[in-house]
Amino acid sequence: MTDRAAVLLVLSSVSLFQSAPTRIQPDPPIKCDSCADWNQPREPFKVYGNTYYVGVGGLSSVLIVSDAGLILVDGALPQSVPLIDAGIRTLGFRTEDIKLILNGHTHYDHAGGLSALQRFTGARVMTGTAGVRALEQGKPTPDDPQVAFSDNGFPPVANVHGVADGDVLRVGNVTVTAHATPGHTPGGTTWTWRSCEGARCLDVVYADSVSAVSAPGFRFTGDATHSSIVDSFRRSITRIAELPCDIMIGAHPFVGDLDGKLKRRAEQPGGPNPFIDAGACRALAAGAMKGLDDRIAEESGKKKN
Repeated sequence: MTDRAAVLLVLSSVSLFQSAPTRIQPDPPIKCDSCADWNQPREPFKVYGNTYYVGVGGLSSVLIVSDAGLILVDGALPQSVPLIDAGIRTLGFRTEDIKLILNGHTHYDHAGGLSALQRFTGARVMTGTAGVRALEQGKPTPDDPQVAFSDNGFPPVANVHGVADGDVLRVGNVTVTAHATPGHTPGGTTWTWRSCEGARCLDVVYADSVSAVSAPGFRFTGDATHSSIVDSFRRSITRIAELPCDIMIGAHPFVGDLDGKLKRRAEQPGGPNPFIDAGACRALAAGAMKGLDDRIAEESGKKKN
């Protein structure tokens, strides 16, 4: 991709790549302390308009439906792939019709399933430019705050393309915009699009993680190995707060209280859609900024008990 403020990628309903296999073949599962809980099955559901949740219990994956194919945001764990595939089909769509796969950030719990999904669909995989190498090599790059964690690899991904801040991607009648939100990872990217029901169109935000989490020894305020990333991290958090945001979906379902919103919707069928929450992005940003401030105070030795 170029470094222009906006790049328009047009994908037709005809695959540009070799034919996909007839059945999806997931990669070997990743083992981690939280993996079993994260990978609990979850019934897929419509969020609003052409936007559907097809992720698992603790890891988000979002399907966007266009008139020329499907867009998928994030692929959770390798062992999540059969559940994502089943969710897409339960909703009446075909996984093999995915034309574009978007990645929020390059950690195993969000990128682990991308390789199998890309092989099956032949789709292009898009991530922030600084995350391309991580996806291609199947592990975080040295400037990632979590690179020092052991066993943090994932299956390498093919056909990866980088996007810059403001790049616009199109599949059929759907456009998705990339917003650079580095900090949690160097290439962190938040994605936005419009979803409509009748004449009412709303702004949907897939907010990438902006939590100040790292492996032991990493300093967000910088050290002899890494420069401070505090200023860029603050800009990322502020960027999310300032986005047009009627509906927000986080990289983990607990971000934005997905389960609470589902419960309220079930309790009030036909009532207001709880997922329509104009304050959700600002609330996420406020919590993330406090977390970053706490981490800075901790690194400076000024954190209060």
